Formats: sequence, structure tokens, C-alpha cells
Amino acid sequence: MMGKIAIVTDSNSGITQKMARELGIFVLPMPFVINGETLYEDISLSQAEFYERLQNDHQISTSQPAAGDVLDMWDSVLEDYDELVHIPMSSGLSGACATASVLAEDYHGRVQVVNNQRISVPQRQSVLDALALAESGKGAARIREILEETKFESSIYIMLDTLEYLKKGGRITPAAAAVATVLRIRPVLQIQGEKLDAYSKARSEKQARSIMIEALRKDIDTRFGGLDQVHLYVAHTHNEAAAREFCVQIAGELGKEVRFCDPLSLSIACHTGPGALGIGCARRIDRYL
Repeated sequence: MMGKIAIVTDSNSGITQKMARELGIFVLPMPFVINGETLYEDISLSQAEFYERLQNDHQISTSQPAAGDVLDMWDSVLEDYDELVHIPMSSGLSGACATASVLAEDYHGRVQVVNNQRISVPQRQSVLDALALAESGKGAARIREILEETKFESSIYIMLDTLEYLKKGGRITPAAAAVATVLRIRPVLQIQGEKLDAYSKARSEKQARSIMIEALRKDIDTRFGGLDQVHLYVAHTHNEAAAREFCVQIAGELGKEVRFCDPLSLSIACHTGPGALGIGCARRIDRYL
């Protein structure tokens, strides 16, 4: 008989503590160091407080969860479960996955760490997929294998409202940021698996939205086997009204409803700043159920 399996992720998935309780999963809050003080996403640091501090030019840096915090959560969860599947943010964006993999070695197979290469809405989808796989009778090791086999079957495009935060993080030069600001260029970035990359440039929000929808349409047709094979998502940074409107636009243009509309994780928001808008998809895993 299959043992009882827990699903653990981190707050980069966009899953809040409240949502985690409703889903019956566990979320490790990501730590942020703000002016020398360590705060935890959705525990001691709300979305509103984060953006207030970001816009007031506070010194903000991201950090991976402390090893002790990871072990404490696992030990607590394993008191009630036989195995757990841990789904951290993409190993291409943080060392958290590598750290967790090392820590898991002492658990003799009871902890399976997924090198999932996802963040934000596709990472949230991986959590929902893991729950469905567990319900279908898969063990923790098999769930990890499936999530790693399908890890690149997702795509995100993000339009930035400002280049200020990429400049602060050293991702672009001050000169490039200044030119883009003068020309009112809105960069469109992409996350395909491991990293955040430049994708395109737009001269207006309307054009940027069109670029993102067409880019995703192409991915869906060429990589994922058509609209019926994917879930669609919208994500944003402190931009909910625009995000809701974008959901309606996408449903109209692609002919499919958006599955969920989430705030982007604060780890991404550090680099994008407020006002960002994103569209994403992930391929359904029905073939494994």
C-alpha cells in the first residue's frame, strides 16, 4: 500500500500560507534581508510592505531559506507523512535546490527534491500536478521523476514597467536604462526553464501585451501540442487591475480561460519592480495520471 505523501514548496510558487492550508500542502517562506533585517514572505513581510519598501529605496536582497528552517519543516511534516516531495524554485535562479538536495541525503529516500526549473505560476502548477500524481497513487520518487521529465514544458513572458530595478541589480547598465526610459521602451523578458532573459522590446503597453500573447501562442503551437494541452496563467507585480484586464484580453484572443492570476513572487519582483505584467503556460500532465 502506498504511503502518505506530503507536498512542500517555497513561496516563490506564489502559494500563500492560507492557500497552502486550503490545498493541504506546506510552503517554506522565502527570506528577504531589508536594511539588515531578515523578513519572511507572507509571514513577517506582506506584498504591500515589500513594494512600499522597494519604492522607498530600502536595501533589499534575497536569500535562500536557512538549512535549519528547511530541516525543521521536513522533520515536522514527516511526523505525519511517510514521504515528502520538495519543489523549490528553479536551480538556475537560486542555490536553494542544490542545498535541499544535499540535505535530503540524510532522509534515506523519504525526501525527494525536485529540480523543477520553474518559478511563479508554473511552479505553482507543479505543486498541483504533484498533488494529482499523489492522489493517483504515485510514490514520492516517481512524482519527482515525472516533474523533472516535464520541467521544461512551461513558458513565461513578462513586460516591465520600469528598468530601474534591473539597473539596481546590475542586470543592465545605467546608460541602457536611461536610453530605454527616454524612448519609453518596455522590455519583454522570458523565463524558459533556468533563467530570466531578454526577449523583445515594445514602445507601448499595448504592443508589449501583443508581443507576449503571440510569443506564447507560438510556444503552445510548436512546443506543447496546442491549446487543449496547456493551462494559461497571468502574473503581475502590484498591478492587479491590469492583470485582471489582461486575463479578459487573453481569453478573447486565444479562446481559452486563464487558470489563475497571481502576484509574481517577491524574488522576481526585486528585479522587475512594480507594474510588471506576465503571461505563462504549462503543459498538462494528464498522460501520467
